[in-house]
Amino acid sequence: MTETSAANHKPLVIGIAGGSGSGKTTVSKAILNQVGPDRIAYIPHDAYYKDLSGLPPATKSGVNFDHPHSLETELMIQHLRELIAGHPIDLPVYDFSTHSRTEKVIKIYPKPVVIVEGILIFSEPDLRPYFDIKLFVDTDADLRFIRRLKRDIEERSRTPESVIDQYMSTVRPMHLEFVEPSKRYADIIMPEGGHNTRALELVVARVQEMLSNS
Repeated sequence: MTETSAANHKPLVIGIAGGSGSGKTTVSKAILNQVGPDRIAYIPHDAYYKDLSGLPPATKSGVNFDHPHSLETELMIQHLRELIAGHPIDLPVYDFSTHSRTEKVIKIYPKPVVIVEGILIFSEPDLRPYFDIKLFVDTDADLRFIRRLKRDIEERSRTPESVIDQYMSTVRPMHLEFVEPSKRYADIIMPEGGHNTRALELVVARVQEMLSNS
């Protein structure tokens, strides 16, 4: 389907939530690859962290990045509305090493499917109504921590000590306060994320069925 024809049909909007390191991105990429990247617009909630470039380092280090207030969800909702209406958006590019929003953007065009991914997307009452399918990736806490530790060291230039401190001070408490309770809003709960091939096959088949009937 072309971008023009996609604009004439309401896209299927899929929300993929779960704890940090649960495998949300793996599931998103698997759906993207199996359904087809030409049919899916992908929007990560992480891209909408608020720009902290004007704050001193000491203040930045005290920000709770696992609380809903750290994200500009209003802008994500605005962008989601634009895509649903058939208009392209400029997805922000966030630099996690400096906690700042860069001047770069990624042009995202309307597609038949929109995947929205993030740990807190189901905890946002104004965002939930936009999802046609709400998928929660449920993974054990020890696996999630190990994955987060590895990712933050390799991809975000963090030290092991800083990752552990953040996990204990904000990640774990915010998971218990916001992420875990949001599981009740899910239509589908997927244990083990992208490693659950059977569940992933069922989700992909359902998405393809809904697209063929649209």
